[in-house]
Amino acid sequence: MFCHIIRAWIDIVGMEPNSEITKEKYGVDISSIREAQVRIDPYIHKTPVFTSGSLNDMSRRKLFFKCECFQKGGAFKFRGACNAIFSLNKDQADKGVVTHSSGNHAAALALAADLRDIPAYVVIPNNAPNCKIQNVIRYSGQIIYSQPTLQSRETTTARIMQETGAFLIHPYNDVRIISGQGTIALELLEQVQEIDTIIVPISGGGLISGVALAAKSINPSIRILAAEPCGANDAALSKAAGEIVKLPETNTIADGLRASLGSLTWPVVRDLVDAVITVEDQEIVEATKLCYENNPAWKDSNRIGIVLSGGNLDLGALWDSIRGP
Repeated sequence: MFCHIIRAWIDIVGMEPNSEITKEKYGVDISSIREAQVRIDPYIHKTPVFTSGSLNDMSRRKLFFKCECFQKGGAFKFRGACNAIFSLNKDQADKGVVTHSSGNHAAALALAADLRDIPAYVVIPNNAPNCKIQNVIRYSGQIIYSQPTLQSRETTTARIMQETGAFLIHPYNDVRIISGQGTIALELLEQVQEIDTIIVPISGGGLISGVALAAKSINPSIRILAAEPCGANDAALSKAAGEIVKLPETNTIADGLRASLGSLTWPVVRDLVDAVITVEDQEIVEATKLCYENNPAWKDSNRIGIVLSGGNLDLGALWDSIRGP
């Protein structure tokens, strides 16, 4: 997958960079992202940036991997959840928080709520990967199961809000979440100088929206590329259509990349993401296998930043894909 993405990047590099951030109000700006950085600093890990001589040679580019797989909770989601939780006033916080999520946001919210010693109600579809369910339980989240449909998740969440008064924190379509995720770009651009491109996985768009708003505020000429699986390619289709395209179903091993763009994230993706690169599931499996097998020598370099968004992979699904039928 790395080589596929970099080859696509080489084709895109001739494009004129998006050098002017639109005046449209996105709800998030560099000041809100810097405020989030200060707010969450006592709680998060400042994750490392690694490079691989082997992958540099394979891609003929110097790649910087921002390793959010080493973030608390195992994924970048803790940044946004932490910012949202610690932005609440006391009256809001005392009633707890609620969300619907089948993945890393659920665990991140439970962990952040635990740090503030408030309840976290997490609506999870009954087909969610066991590893992600166990993470929520580990962080003292209160799980409420729903059917694996968006309607069931939202209906169940609304019921919990009515019964408890809990404050809703959406997994990605929330300005506090987007601001928190944007702190990744602040760190990356402090850790590595002269990055000209950042590649970010995309699903609901909270991560890439925060990264794009932060990075292009600091350096308007930086390119932001989204990467998504072909089996959940709504972002690519939306960019091509100029409006949000919702898929009737998704089919990908990347279970964390199955959400649709939101009303807050779509304008950022539309205006500030330079291109969306799609990859087949087999390329994802091969890239993951490469990371497990490769034993590179790490060294400094400064060209392309790649956000490794999280490490809570359903290993059973991965091994089944590697073994094949």
